[in-house]
Amino acid sequence: MSSITLKTLPDYARHVLAAAESAAGDYHVTRKVHLPRLEITVRMGAGVLASAVEQAFVPAPVAGPGKCSIFVADPQIEGVPAPAGWGRAFFTPHAFASRLAEAGLRGNYFHDLDFWQFYDPQHGVGVQLMASADAFPPWEPGAPLRAFLHWEYAARGMRLAHAGTLGIDGKGILLAGSGGAGKSGTVVAGLLNRLDSVGDDYVLIGMAAAVTAYPLFATLKQDPEGFRRLGLDRRLTSYGPLNWQGKHQFHIGDIAARPMPSNLDITALVVPHISGGRASSIIPLSRKEAMIALAPSGIAQMPGERESGFRFFSDLTRLLPCYRLSLGTEPQEIAGTIADFMMRGTA
Repeated sequence: MSSITLKTLPDYARHVLAAAESAAGDYHVTRKVHLPRLEITVRMGAGVLASAVEQAFVPAPVAGPGKCSIFVADPQIEGVPAPAGWGRAFFTPHAFASRLAEAGLRGNYFHDLDFWQFYDPQHGVGVQLMASADAFPPWEPGAPLRAFLHWEYAARGMRLAHAGTLGIDGKGILLAGSGGAGKSGTVVAGLLNRLDSVGDDYVLIGMAAAVTAYPLFATLKQDPEGFRRLGLDRRLTSYGPLNWQGKHQFHIGDIAARPMPSNLDITALVVPHISGGRASSIIPLSRKEAMIALAPSGIAQMPGERESGFRFFSDLTRLLPCYRLSLGTEPQEIAGTIADFMMRGTA
């Protein structure tokens, strides 16, 4: 298939899944990753993504009962076809996701690279098809296989949230907000001052009995200004070049005072913003404002499941009290304000 339309999309997805799976013995690298309630077997070629899968995840202490297999495929692997392109018809993500959902499948397509992701949730098999081993979007190594985790966990009633976390003694808050709001800096400030976290950028949320956040990725990011202001240039012995967003990328274990907890019981949703004042403060926030801070980026960055995503985040803001955090200028004072808030049980 040289070009794909909505009509041929399900057949193409099944063709790619079958081809990638039939070549299972020809992938150079196999990794098993234990995540909350899930074991993933990843088969791929050597390279940047293999290193990312090795380093980016936070291993769960106990292997989960669920299993899935992901094939990171490209035409250099025997039997794997070159990726097709999209046809001349207008492309909309919602129509794309809906067409696959009708066939019981999930998927994502990045036009610039003819980068395809397909997942069969019934059989727990997925494929990421690329034109070559390094033909992936620049954000992929920071949170590898994020789309597949989103689809698999969504089928289990859980959700990946674009949010950060901070906690103390097993209780925690969820930090939500758009880029530049101070979310990542707040997480780093807390970690540097002996608070816990189960992740920044993307965390797994479950709402079975209560709202619980679980770790998936160990990656932290900071722009150069925040990196220097927080003293990370002096604290970290080594760090790589700036990533595609112009940020330093490092691991939570590099700065955390203690091992990452296996989960945090979330007691509040907190929306930070940079106020310009010296002292931090926390005041109540309407559910509507909290929803605006939490849902759009979480839904836009997770392909498919749009309607269920809005329902999930609506339920989340209904279950949790919501607050606005006006950030001061000193990391220790910010962390102290958050710790006092959690220890008072305000939420």
